[in-house]
Amino acid sequence: TVCKCICLDSDESYEGVSEASYKDAVVFDSSSQNNGSVPQENGIKKHRTSLPAAMFSRNTISVWSILKKCIGLELSKITMPIVFNEPLSFLQRITEYMEHTYLINRACSLSNSIERMQAVAAFAVSAVASQWDRTGKPFNPLLGETYELTREDQGFRLVSEQVSHHPPVSAFHAESLVGDFVFHGSIYPKLKFWGKSVEAEPKGTITLELLKHNEGYTWSNPFCCVHNIILGKLWIEQYGTVEIVNHSTGDKCVLNFKPCGMFGKELHKVEGYIQDKSKKKHCVIYGKWTECMWSVDPQAYEAHKKSERKGDNKKHKNEEQEGAENDDADDMPDVQETVSVVPGSTLLWRIESRPAHSAVMYNFTNFTMSLNELEPGMEAILPHTDCRFRPDIRAMENGNMDEATKEKERLEDKQRAARKERAKDEDEWSTRWFQMGTNPYTNSQGWLYTGGYFNRNYQDLPDIY
Repeated sequence: TVCKCICLDSDESYEGVSEASYKDAVVFDSSSQNNGSVPQENGIKKHRTSLPAAMFSRNTISVWSILKKCIGLELSKITMPIVFNEPLSFLQRITEYMEHTYLINRACSLSNSIERMQAVAAFAVSAVASQWDRTGKPFNPLLGETYELTREDQGFRLVSEQVSHHPPVSAFHAESLVGDFVFHGSIYPKLKFWGKSVEAEPKGTITLELLKHNEGYTWSNPFCCVHNIILGKLWIEQYGTVEIVNHSTGDKCVLNFKPCGMFGKELHKVEGYIQDKSKKKHCVIYGKWTECMWSVDPQAYEAHKKSERKGDNKKHKNEEQEGAENDDADDMPDVQETVSVVPGSTLLWRIESRPAHSAVMYNFTNFTMSLNELEPGMEAILPHTDCRFRPDIRAMENGNMDEATKEKERLEDKQRAARKERAKDEDEWSTRWFQMGTNPYTNSQGWLYTGGYFNRNYQDLPDIY
């Protein structure tokens, strides 16, 4: 998987034995109902659209008693009550990057490199859109934990593995079912507590390869911050500069995820531009990561901004600045009206509305609701390291918080004991599906998929649950 034009390696071919095992992996017997799953309709497999149980209220728990000793520290070393989690592993959370895979498929189909970059930029923004209002913390994956997802309707399959525990690193590899793209990376989510808020820095490079065009794109995700974890309504913002580079053409897209600012005017806004290798700006990209992204000619954008500023100046001439300091909570700014569309803009992406019951189900999207679904026939196929078999996550999803807490503690104790045992025997942990290698586009070290997962040979896997 390291060469620039990646061919699907031998286990990924769809001939002979591998084809049979591939079919086994994705076509499950849906004759019996299980775990909220929905049977096939017109040949398209339906996925569940809700969880087995609604979430518990977090209002009765004092976070301050746990966190007051931790200001400025990394949170990966602190055990939080399970009520602050959501019933997903972080491996499943990063699978949510794939919710809008149609944008990658669109990029594959375009002949113009600037238009391809527009689609890739829209995908990069859409990949973090599911964070909106997601204030629950995913479960830390256990070392050796895996997750796989095949979605024939969206044309991809993905495998991920927890490759390191300290620091916690999750590696993933997704590929098109028809050989159009490969999307991979490894994420080390660095969490810090700053008094009223928790900030997550998703360290790690993401790589998207469009095989037909022989192109590789790389970028890193923005910072994410959850406000008011002590008092007040929890709310989320993402900020920072995301730079997407097409290493084949030299085109670059610079996206600025804006912090909300003093009066919240910039909340959720994303603004940037695409330039070619000679630094000529071809278009401006703007919108909100919670809503939609548009593209427009740079001159039209500047003219629109100028006229907007004139209008703003008139409006605010006689207004006094308002807004008092509140020592207890960082009030969430009022969400401003929807994105102001510049005439002549092209829509790149619009978010899908969430299901009506999302608010009582951890603010999950439809796609997210299905990630921990254990469909009939899966148990015989999946490796026993798959997150769907984690008893603490399953208990929480089913609304059994006491059992979930007990199981989480048991699993963490088991992991600690295994680590001590390895240290005693001077035994090094070895990853199964990913190995450290050189990213051919950035020349930096990263975790790369070594192949073989979909051959379904799962002997000698660790007993982690």
